[in-house]
Amino acid sequence: MSATFVSEAISAHHNAEQFMSGKPSLDSWLRSHALTTEAKGVSRTFVWHEDLQVVAYYSTAAHLLQRQALPDRIAKGNPNQIPAIMLGRLALDKTLQGQGLGSVLLVDALHRILDATKAVGARFVVVDAIDPNAAGFYARYGFTKIPETMRLVQKISAIQAAITGSPSSQSS
Repeated sequence: MSATFVSEAISAHHNAEQFMSGKPSLDSWLRSHALTTEAKGVSRTFVWHEDLQVVAYYSTAAHLLQRQALPDRIAKGNPNQIPAIMLGRLALDKTLQGQGLGSVLLVDALHRILDATKAVGARFVVVDAIDPNAAGFYARYGFTKIPETMRLVQKISAIQAAITGSPSSQSS
């Protein structure tokens, strides 16, 4: 990540009006809903900014997976309801795309998620990809696609091992 970018929780001081990822639904959600969901505690949004101008963001929220909605190889051994963290949105401004920064933004999000799991239990990170390209992006980083959906999941323990080189305290 460029040394000029700051990564922090969104606030009213951040300017998102010029943010354009190429995905209108991601752009409008940031401008119209991120601060509201933050205030209501529905999700947390983190931004990269340069002089308070938002250039990238992601949101996270608590989530609950239903075991029967997962493939058997993933669901086996889990309770009927499985605590998870939803990585709800992840987007870079068009000016940053094509520079490999999407993976840096994803790692930023996953680090925050791993920190959260030190205080609150979660077994998986869940993403609902916006399109097949996004699904392919997450799959390249170890997320498993749920058949016939745009949902992908990855165990927290696998993320911990990939990022830090050591397994988490959770069992796989």
